[in-house]
Amino acid sequence: MSVEPPRSDADLLRASAQGDAAAYGQLYRRHSAAARALARQLVRGTEAEDVVAEAFTKILDLVGRGGGPEWGFRTYLLTVVRRTVHDRSRVESRGLTAGEFEDYDPGLPFVDPALVGLEKSLIARAYLSLPERWRAVLWHVEVERCRPAAVAPLLGLSANGVAALAYRAREGLRQAYLQAHLGSQPRRECRPVLGRMGAYVRGGLARRDSRLIDEHVGRCEECNGVLLELADVNRGLRVMVGPLIVGPVFGGYAAALAKGTGGAAGLLRVLAVLRRATRRRRATLGGGLAVAAAMTTAILLISADQPTGRLVAASPDLPPSSAPAPPPPSPPQPGARPAPVSSPLWPGAGPVLVPSPLWPGPRSPLAPSTGTAAGPVGASLGQARLRAAIDPLGALVRAQPGIVGVRLRNDGDAPSGELAALVDLPKGVTLIPTARLHQAAALHGPAGTADGWACRPSGGGARCERAPLPPGQGTAVFLRVRVDEKAPEGAGPALRVEAGGVRVRAQAEDGVRASGAPARFATEGKVTVRAVGNALLTCPEERVGCAEARSRQGDQRDNDLWPMAPLDRDDDPATRSSSAARLVLPKGGRVVWAGLYWSASGDRAGPIRVRPPGRRSYVTVHPSNAAVRELPNGPAYQAFADVSMLAAEARRSGLWWAADAPAVEGTAGYAGWSLVLVVTDPGEPYSQAVVLDSATVVGGPRRRVRLPIGGLTPAAAPARAELVTWEGDAGLTGDRVSLGSGALTPAGGDRDRANVFDGSATGAAEMTFGVDVDTVGAELGADPGLTIATDKDVVLFGAVALSVRARS
Repeated sequence: MSVEPPRSDADLLRASAQGDAAAYGQLYRRHSAAARALARQLVRGTEAEDVVAEAFTKILDLVGRGGGPEWGFRTYLLTVVRRTVHDRSRVESRGLTAGEFEDYDPGLPFVDPALVGLEKSLIARAYLSLPERWRAVLWHVEVERCRPAAVAPLLGLSANGVAALAYRAREGLRQAYLQAHLGSQPRRECRPVLGRMGAYVRGGLARRDSRLIDEHVGRCEECNGVLLELADVNRGLRVMVGPLIVGPVFGGYAAALAKGTGGAAGLLRVLAVLRRATRRRRATLGGGLAVAAAMTTAILLISADQPTGRLVAASPDLPPSSAPAPPPPSPPQPGARPAPVSSPLWPGAGPVLVPSPLWPGPRSPLAPSTGTAAGPVGASLGQARLRAAIDPLGALVRAQPGIVGVRLRNDGDAPSGELAALVDLPKGVTLIPTARLHQAAALHGPAGTADGWACRPSGGGARCERAPLPPGQGTAVFLRVRVDEKAPEGAGPALRVEAGGVRVRAQAEDGVRASGAPARFATEGKVTVRAVGNALLTCPEERVGCAEARSRQGDQRDNDLWPMAPLDRDDDPATRSSSAARLVLPKGGRVVWAGLYWSASGDRAGPIRVRPPGRRSYVTVHPSNAAVRELPNGPAYQAFADVSMLAAEARRSGLWWAADAPAVEGTAGYAGWSLVLVVTDPGEPYSQAVVLDSATVVGGPRRRVRLPIGGLTPAAAPARAELVTWEGDAGLTGDRVSLGSGALTPAGGDRDRANVFDGSATGAAEMTFGVDVDTVGAELGADPGLTIATDKDVVLFGAVALSVRARS
């Protein structure tokens, strides 16, 4: 006896459009768990069930009128869930009735404020350009990570058929991605490479052609980025397309999806939604809603476990006068699909961004990063509605200190209760008690890292408490942690927040890493970053060509070409080497945090002397951290000290002097310093700032290094970065820097994006042999990272200070 295979979502949708209630009931059973998993990230308690019911009812009405999706029911449903939450929020916040809401909502697409610009990313544009069936299989297999056997019934295929379709869809996505790049007018020499890169990734090119692409990608940062994304389109889908469809709570949705359940109890709420509809809304929807009501009753008769008589008694109160009976559906033509009608979604564009009232308003400091699970929120007026996020800043690196950021926002209409945040840290990660932080905290409240929080170790993590959070306001606390050298890689930190009767949870996607750049400092507010620096060794003044090289002229601008000698420019006879850099702070700005980095040839780090503006004598600064790395010309060290108090006591702007850092002189030697600051800027919008440091060698065997920048919440957000790098040579080109949007052009020196590390430092006018302090600007994507590449040179990357506008 043969068994009839399950019908695909597309078949069930076509049947539903013809009035088959059982078909729509099957769609409900297949997808209600996913809708519930998302709704519970956005609203609280039983309201999640109401949202799910209302979303299914809207789609049922749309299908009854000939609209809705064709293949991608899941993504369409998730989109409607998010729009439903937004619509409900606007009704509550503006006091609208359902009837007034029909006039208020123009039915236009809405871009989630927390994800502005995400839909413009190339991978998202490529995904949205694919046929709906390809989008559906990629969503289920790659984004939700379902097994082909579980996806097979949804698409009406075998498991092998799903795998084959997913393969074709990935290839189609790669081709669409390449076409998007070609449409962005790349450089002429890149076009033939981009045209053949899809075949290159599949291994379909001859060896000679592959070698040509290897050579081009090795020197072209843009094409290298394209190659990386093509080689891992699955990651791009999850990082970009997941939040595009589900929103900032994608991480929480993905984690909760496996725990969701369907059933008739949820379906009963579809009935309740119809019963609550006002007469005006019923009249507006007309026959479509009547079709939905009739079908819903039929679905209940088929699906529920309760007696039929009781279900009939609970049918919607739709008197004949308020909703005319639907006309009998005309038989469709073979293979034909009812003509679509206008809907709240972009017509013909597939899944789109929908409103999510998570962080409204320009002052929103909180938006969880991609992959962060945000907790449920309160639903009714007069209550607190909390949103939570937790993430490592930069990276949690073995045997290094780091920072874990916790962010909360109250989107409700009333203050929260007393806040208690319980942080569960990964195994091998421990809180550094406040008494050991020294100066590693902000100096001013407006951009502070404490914001009224009191934290203490608790179990395997920390317990932080704070006074109630007023409505419409956010707060952040940054926890200093230490990572054990044997800490296992795996799950990230988790957060539970209690505030009266409100409880929220969040989970970070990233945990401990074997390598990366840990955060030295982080804060939020009207802040920005600054850095200056200079060299302490230079070419001998008496040598022919030295004066020309110091003025950045000629072809002897590398420390490898000179027996490097001390540079001594101050008026203090007690110093042997000294140099200055001019620091200019924003008008009205104050120092929040300041760190001093110095580096030189040699394997013995030691103290440095510093003279801030307004001081007559030097202050000796001892390193709190030092690292030694092996370079082609011998060992070199990088040292660090927190000088926040020293910088805060200095005058606002002026010359900073540094002197007498330990260094090995002679041919190819170098020595220099950099002052890195986070400062307030009244003219800046609400921003996030983080300082990451990692004495990382780039070049030689490791021509390219990518350092993840976790814990920020950008989506095409403008950023300013201050880079500190040692041992760069102006005569060796091929140094490139990217923050995910192509090679960046430095603001100083030769301003050559193909030779960033050219011996130039902000605040210094002359050649700074082996010392680079560069400012770059970029837009950060959803998965930001700092990529440093060099073809010929070998450099020691020191630190990056990054400020990025928070999502609004």
